[in-house]
Order: sequence, then C-alpha cells, then structure tokens
Amino acid sequence: MDPASLTAQEAAQQIRQGLISSVDLVKACLARIEQTDGAIHAWAHLDPEQALEQAAEMDRIKRAGFGIGALHGVPVGLKDIVDTASMPTERGTPIFAGRRPDADAGIVERLRDAGAVIMGKTVTTELAFLNPSHTRNPHDADRTPGGSSSGSAAAVAAHHVPLAVGTQTNGSVIRPASFCGVYGFKPTRGIISRRGILQTSVSLDQVGVFARSLGDVALLADALGGHDQTDPASFARPRPAMARGAAETAPVEPDFAFFDMPFHDRLASDAREGLEAVMETLGEQITRLQPADTMAGLVAVQATIHEYEICMHLADSFDAHWSQVSPLLQGVVERGRRISKTQYEDALAVKASAEKFFADFFVEFDAIIAPSAAGEAPLSEQGTGDPVFCTLWTLAGLPSVTLPLLVGDNDLPIGVQLIGPAEKDDRLLRTAGWLQDRLAEETA
Repeated sequence: MDPASLTAQEAAQQIRQGLISSVDLVKACLARIEQTDGAIHAWAHLDPEQALEQAAEMDRIKRAGFGIGALHGVPVGLKDIVDTASMPTERGTPIFAGRRPDADAGIVERLRDAGAVIMGKTVTTELAFLNPSHTRNPHDADRTPGGSSSGSAAAVAAHHVPLAVGTQTNGSVIRPASFCGVYGFKPTRGIISRRGILQTSVSLDQVGVFARSLGDVALLADALGGHDQTDPASFARPRPAMARGAAETAPVEPDFAFFDMPFHDRLASDAREGLEAVMETLGEQITRLQPADTMAGLVAVQATIHEYEICMHLADSFDAHWSQVSPLLQGVVERGRRISKTQYEDALAVKASAEKFFADFFVEFDAIIAPSAAGEAPLSEQGTGDPVFCTLWTLAGLPSVTLPLLVGDNDLPIGVQLIGPAEKDDRLLRTAGWLQDRLAEETA
C-alpha cells in the first residue's frame, strides 16, 4: 500500500512498529504532491528538504529509544495563518508577503511535542475571509474546495498529508471538508489555543482539523488541545478524551434533533434528499423541531461580531495597505466600520444567550443533525460556497463534525454535520461513529 494513503492512525502505528519510517511516509506524501499539486494548488509553502530533515530526526529519536508521541513521524499541513518560526506565514495576502514569524504558534508547539512533522503551509483565502483562493477541488478542478481552510481540506483529500489544521470563524472547516469529501472537526471553543494564529474575531475564531477518518480527526484534536493562559477563550480544566470517544461504542441509541431552518431553502435537491434519507433511517430517534424566529436571526448576529472585530483587529493593516485589499474585502471592511459599538455589544449579549440556550437544549438530545453545506462544491467562479449551515454552531462555540456520507448528482461528495454539547466532544464523536455504523448496516 502506498504510505501516502494511510490514515494517521495507521501511519503512526506502522512507524511505532517499525514497518515504515517517517522518511518513507514523508517521501510518499511529497511524491503525491509532486504528481497532483500542479492542478490543485493546495500549498502556499513547501520545503521538501526541511520536511525530510524533520522526518529523519523523528526516525533517529525512535531508534535511540527515546519517548515518542501520538503523532510521531506523521506529516501535518498547517493553514497559512498559523505562525511558524521556520517557515513563512503570509496569511493569503500580499500585505504579509515574506512575513517570517519570530515564534511558533501554540498549536505548533503541541504538534512538535506529539512528534509530528510540519509538512508545510496550506493555502488560505485573503486574511482567512471571503476572497477565493487559487486552490482547486481534488475531485473536480473546476470547482471550489471551500472557504478559508481550502488548502488544508484539499491537501488531505488529495492524500498529500493524512492530517491538516484549519480554522473556522463561520464555516471554514466544515464546508471545505464537505466539498472535498473528508472529515472535518471543530472542537468546542476554548479547547485549542489560538495563540500565534491570525486573529480575525476574538469572539468567534476557532481551530479545526481535517483527516480521512473519524479516529484521525479525534487523534489530531487531542494532540492540539490544552490550556493557554494567553488566549481569552481557553479554559483551565481537563479536556474531553476525543480519540477514546471516537473509538467507543454508544451504550444506548442516541437521540437526534433537526431544526428546519428557514435558510434550508438554499439546499440543493441532492443534499436535501440525501439528508432526508439519513433521517428516515434514524426513524423515531430523530425529533424535527421548528426553530424560533430568534434562532434564524443568529446568522446576522455572527456577521455583526465578525465584521466589527476584523475591522478592530486588523485596522492598522487595512489603513496602511488599503490598495492591497481586494474589492470584496474592502466592501466588508467599509460595512464593518459602520457598525456601532452598541450594535456590537448587543450582538455579544445575544451570543451569550445562544450559548446558554444550547447548554440547556442538549439535556434531551445527544446531537443535532444538520447540512454541512448547500450541496456539492460549486464552480470556482461562483465563490467558495454558502457558510450559513455552520453559522449558528460556530457562534455558540459548539463542537461540530462533518461526515462524508453523501454523493451528489455530479458524483461529488456532500457531508452531513453533527453538532454536540459544549465540552462533550468525545460524546459527539462517539455518536458520529454510531451513525456511520448504523448507515453502513442499512446499506450492507
């Protein structure tokens, strides 16, 4: 088997057992990148020599009998807004061309502790926001791979790396994973440190992960999690054991909720029919709910917070380099600067109310089931796709995972999203595993 096709769990185990070396794995991944990245453009920075040097060091450590981590020798791609002292971090904009950070981001420290090989930096959109990148979908080069974590999702889907890191402020982990046919997981806000990552919204930015199996996203999320007193969202208490949760068998059949949101009229027919088929399989285990009007209004609340805060955080960059900001982002900044402080503070209060609502809601349900995206990946000239199906869950900071369960009319992947209660990410992943098994039984 080509080592580049191994999952992270398989690769880590084979490296531990001495069946392959980290150098073997990285060489296989580099070969895959050389073969396909000319069409996909997933990488903003890639230094094969540096990647192989890291892999050789991981192999030396293992041969010497020193301790090895959960990701020992496994290559990981990083969204190009994550600071790396040994690589440029250019944030998808000419404003930061040639930028070389002085220190690694907190999550890079965690990856090195786990023995991971930092393969390189994956392409992001301009300042991790709206303007599409040049990355293409590995399943169809005419289509988008999704939003700001586009390079990370595409790199995993194309078997360039088994694991990659992205971020989500609205829908930029779940949607690209859906479009690219991989697993995307955004843990509870506060589980993973954001230190050293481009801040576009202190209230909303969250770190997420991509992989080709449920166990792999859990493995990477476990490695990244930890308290960071410099991050205002980080909490100082134990985190859920996600890999263990993903591997567990649900003790009872879980209960699901589905909100028939007014924006579901944006769903493509194949996505709607596929989701309905999944829910039909669940039968009495799913409860369909009509949301209150205020719930749909949370979409506007997220936009108010995001746009106000990106203008606040990046004011100096916008003012000093306005001509290098795309017209699309210029329009957002101009709108964001018209948001009053009172409007912003009101939006934060509504966000806090939403968090409280969902804390009480999950007393009766194990997970919410929802679309991951409107359907298959749209053509690249149509943009990066609609994030609205992720907005509410991001606003509330809830753990969300997308499973590549459906195939659309053009034989392209469509994900199904599950959302769980805050800080019970392990239970969400256990529920996701149960759902996969249940659907596999139905189709067997």
